[in-house]
Amino acid sequence: QPLSVGLMLDTSGSTAKDLKYELDSIERFSKALFGSGNEGDQAALFTFNHEVVKRSAFTRRQKRIEEALRGVKAEAGTSMYDAIHLGSQELGRRDGRRVMVVVTDGGDTTSRIDFHAALESAHKSDVVIYGIVVVPISNDAGRNVGGENALYQFATGTGGKTYLPTVGAALDKAFDEILRDLRTQYLVAYYPKNVPLTRNRFHTVKLAAKKAGLRVQSRSGYYGEAAP
Repeated sequence: QPLSVGLMLDTSGSTAKDLKYELDSIERFSKALFGSGNEGDQAALFTFNHEVVKRSAFTRRQKRIEEALRGVKAEAGTSMYDAIHLGSQELGRRDGRRVMVVVTDGGDTTSRIDFHAALESAHKSDVVIYGIVVVPISNDAGRNVGGENALYQFATGTGGKTYLPTVGAALDKAFDEILRDLRTQYLVAYYPKNVPLTRNRFHTVKLAAKKAGLRVQSRSGYYGEAAP
C-alpha cells in the first residue's frame, strides 16, 4: 500500500541552533522517500511552535517540499500535542498506510489539547508515529526528559519507534532507519468477536511472536464501544 507521511517539524524558539540541520535531514529523507518504494507514496510538511502550520499538502514533488522548507524560522513555544492531533486528522483522510514523523527537541508547552486527546486522534486515524528527539546535550539536567517520554509513548502506542540522535550523521541515520522500517512492514488485519465491553473505550491488543528472539512492533490497541 502507498505511504502517506506527515512530516511534523518543531520550530519553537529552542530549536534555533539546530534547525538548519533538521531542515537538511528532512529534505534528504523526502528525496529518499520519493526515490524508491511505491510510486503512490506522498508526504506533507507541517511545522509547529505556538501554532501548527501546514506548509505543503501531500505531494510527490520533491521541489514542493524543498520550497516549503525555505524561510522557516524558530520562535515561540511548542504545541506538539496540537500538531499530532491536527496531523492525525489530515492523515485520516488518506488511503493506504498513514505515518507521522515528529522532529522535536523537547516537550509540549502551548497546546490547547492534552496528551490523551492527541493519542486518541492518532489511534482513530490509524496513524503510526515515529519520534525524533534531537538531543542538544547528553546531561539529563539540560533535557526535557518528560517530553521525550511523551513522544516515546506516542510511538510505542501506535506501533512506531523513537530516536534520540544528535544533529549531523546521527540525525540522518535516524531518518534512514525509519524509511527502512516503513519498507519492511507486514499488515495484519482482524475483526474482534464477542469481546465483552468495559467502561474503557480503549481496547488493549497484545501481539507476540512464537519464535524466540523476535520482537513485535505493533499498535497497542484500538478505540471502540464502551459499556454504559
